[in-house]
Amino acid sequence: MPTSLPSWSRWLLAFIAALLVGTLLGSLVQTQFNLLAIQSMGFPVPLDVRLVTSAQDLLFFGPVFAALFGGSFLVSQPVALLINRWLSPLWHPLLCALGAALGLAVTLKLVDALAPMPTLIAATRSASGTLALLACAALAGWLFARWRPYRSTQPVRSPLATSAVLVLVGALCLLPDPSSASESADYRIETVAQDLEHPWSVAFLPEGGLLVTERPGRLRHIDAQGHLHAPISGIPEVYAQGQSGLFDVLLAQDFEHSHRLYLSYACGTHSANHTCLARARWQDSALREVEEIFRTRPAKIASAHFGGRLAWLDDGTLVMTLGDGFDYREQAQNVSNHLGGTVRLTPDGSVPADNPFRSQTGAAPELYTLGHRNVQGLFFDATSGTLFSHEHGPKGGDELNILAPGENYGWPAVTHGLDYTGARVSPYTQWPGIRPPLWHWAPSIAPSGLTRYTGTLFPEWEGSLLVGGLASRQVHRLTFTDGVITEQEPLFGELKARIRDVRVGPDGAVYLLTDSPEGKVLRVTPD
Repeated sequence: MPTSLPSWSRWLLAFIAALLVGTLLGSLVQTQFNLLAIQSMGFPVPLDVRLVTSAQDLLFFGPVFAALFGGSFLVSQPVALLINRWLSPLWHPLLCALGAALGLAVTLKLVDALAPMPTLIAATRSASGTLALLACAALAGWLFARWRPYRSTQPVRSPLATSAVLVLVGALCLLPDPSSASESADYRIETVAQDLEHPWSVAFLPEGGLLVTERPGRLRHIDAQGHLHAPISGIPEVYAQGQSGLFDVLLAQDFEHSHRLYLSYACGTHSANHTCLARARWQDSALREVEEIFRTRPAKIASAHFGGRLAWLDDGTLVMTLGDGFDYREQAQNVSNHLGGTVRLTPDGSVPADNPFRSQTGAAPELYTLGHRNVQGLFFDATSGTLFSHEHGPKGGDELNILAPGENYGWPAVTHGLDYTGARVSPYTQWPGIRPPLWHWAPSIAPSGLTRYTGTLFPEWEGSLLVGGLASRQVHRLTFTDGVITEQEPLFGELKARIRDVRVGPDGAVYLLTDSPEGKVLRVTPD
């Protein structure tokens, strides 16, 4: 370092230079591990694409990694220098390197424990990726030890503290204005039931009234007079933690006679869990003859991305949506398991004879479609025979799709979304043989709940898709013209509530579930 500069300036320059080297190398490592995963799924990455993606990640992921690494570096290096005072100068570079690696390791563990997703930085999903990032940190620590003013007999002074690099990380999503409301229809919103703990799904009973699931594992009956009854007993054991819990409730097609219903839910433990499907008979405020008829494989770790929506097709088969388990996203391109797919079953849970992958050697016979991230919206339009779905992207890239048997929807090799850190999940937004989305959102709205309006109370909404938004805190009305979505209108933003489910009732009213510890069932009718 130039000797003409003041001592504190040389400390600062050494720190910043080492931090920049560690950030640059860490960003390149993250990109290469992501691209390696894309290649492993059969999608080639030529050199020009690799270079462009690396530059994009350096621009958008680099500041996030600099903030994480910089914070740990600012703590680890003074500690290493303090220990250096009692050791030979020969140990200084090694201690600074070890301190930087250890500091980053602790930071990554802490961030993963505090963040809602299981793993924030995708490269750290594998031991080799984690070690590569720690090696970048170690190199930065070694360089700092070599570049700093070398005065082992003097204490480390306060100017080192002035070397903190303050990085402002932008919000993950730019949320639309939640106060916006529809201009095309006047309506009123009334509360049907309240004080529900994270209600997830609603089903309409033939005699009037509703069944509502609560994610912690309760099924509630709201009768035709609006009375909320005590939880129905006999629910199968539910794993409820994070995003997991009790999900959808679907009435059997012959419910009036059989009183059978279907429940999707997370089962197992934190270290080995699945998305499960059970059917049961509802009688006298209890579920009887409860039997699990499907369980995803393989088991996965952590409590993210289960899917869980259910819908009947016109041939009497049932489709259930699933998730990729977050840390297992590459498995969404693997037909030998259920992660990141949808499945099609008969009412007793067996495999339909015409399932698209049934005759393929090694494929999961229940699989209906693949290439999904976390599908939490599903609606079968009996009039057109169209099965609509939507799924969560990461940072942007939420998708609305039309599901067709055997189709691949691309995740994670083809996506409009970014990792939550700003890193590219994939360089590709389209690919031959990958079915493109009908619509996608950027920034993310975190879609949950999906229906098509077919009632009579709001004729101007006829044929529109209604999509609930958790992050956007509103419902999105999508209008079609000649089969193409031409308009998106925000609805019910004045609620300022996370919308978990949206349905059209037999009365033509729109029913909403708000996702909170004091969730509500709301009914929307014309004013």
